[in-house]
Amino acid sequence: MIIGIDASRAFLRKRTGIEEYSYQMIKHLRTELTGQTVFLYVRKKIGWQAGRFVWVIPPIDFDLPSGWQVKALWAPRFWTQFRLSLEMLFSPPEVLFVPAHTVPLMHPKRTIVTIHGLEYEFCPQVYSWYERWYMRISTRCSCRWAQMVVCVSENTKRDVMRLYGVVAQKIRVISEGYNQEIGNPKSQIENRSIPYVLFIGRLEERKNVARIIEAFEILKRTYRIPHELVLVGKPGYGYEKICAKIHNLQSNIPIRELGYVSEEEKWSLLRGADVFVFPTLYEGFGIPVLEAQAVGTPVVTSNTSSLPEVAGDGAVYVNPESAESIAEGVWRVLSDPDLRNGIIEKATQNLSRFGWASCARKLSFRLAGERATGD
Repeated sequence: MIIGIDASRAFLRKRTGIEEYSYQMIKHLRTELTGQTVFLYVRKKIGWQAGRFVWVIPPIDFDLPSGWQVKALWAPRFWTQFRLSLEMLFSPPEVLFVPAHTVPLMHPKRTIVTIHGLEYEFCPQVYSWYERWYMRISTRCSCRWAQMVVCVSENTKRDVMRLYGVVAQKIRVISEGYNQEIGNPKSQIENRSIPYVLFIGRLEERKNVARIIEAFEILKRTYRIPHELVLVGKPGYGYEKICAKIHNLQSNIPIRELGYVSEEEKWSLLRGADVFVFPTLYEGFGIPVLEAQAVGTPVVTSNTSSLPEVAGDGAVYVNPESAESIAEGVWRVLSDPDLRNGIIEKATQNLSRFGWASCARKLSFRLAGERATGD
């Protein structure tokens, strides 16, 4: 069987949610699709090296099995709908897997697409009209064109069924995982005398960063906690407002913004935090919650969208629309050792439900045309 995978977002140097999903699925499918011919479609670009133009192909940091090949495709724009479509027209695989929402216009009959969430539907204020229009059209078409739609949570499945009219029989829920290969690196704030509350995610309005800052102000003024707030992530929509809010804070409200950090640094920061706070407005899944649980850091997260489904009993839940609720949730964890230890223990139990290997195994059955256990 010939299987094609859209790997255009899998090997970016700075990966976040969907890119990490694409990377981990390809990495773990290697052991599940042995004996198959697999094409990884990547985007090549024009670069300048040693005084001349050259083709630049993203590096892959793991070995590919026998029968796996990289196909590097170039297009100045519209890579998916133009260049990948041409590839599907003239050299189609028997089955195509699209890990990130957008199915090309030309595609094989057996196409499987993963829908991670409908953030633009539930938080339209943080997207431009063009982004909302494009994502709505492309996701709706992808759900219609694909033979099977993979949703990463039951919550996302319900959203896709209700908003786009996709029938339940066409959808399979395959939860995302978390990286279990955790090292023990040094951190730039390791061994600091100041404890900290941590947020990891894109610094944007949808992630509710401004309200996290408001909650932290409450914690400093009302509860007099000695902590600083550490924000980790790339800038996103509304970042300027977040910067302005930080700039206007009093000097006794310590906030550190570290930007995007390496995987090693991320794990060290998670280990060292007293609380991981993740009260986002909408999530299709929420990998950072599992990562915090994996290192034994208590989680405070939203009581909405997919987050209760993902975090299980291993978190304190808050109303993401209320800075007071977020502050109270963090204070409960900091001030109540029994509560803290209890949710850490339940978080450990919760992690047994998730893993990239099991995620890839379930998907491999679909790609190979077999029925997964439990169908």
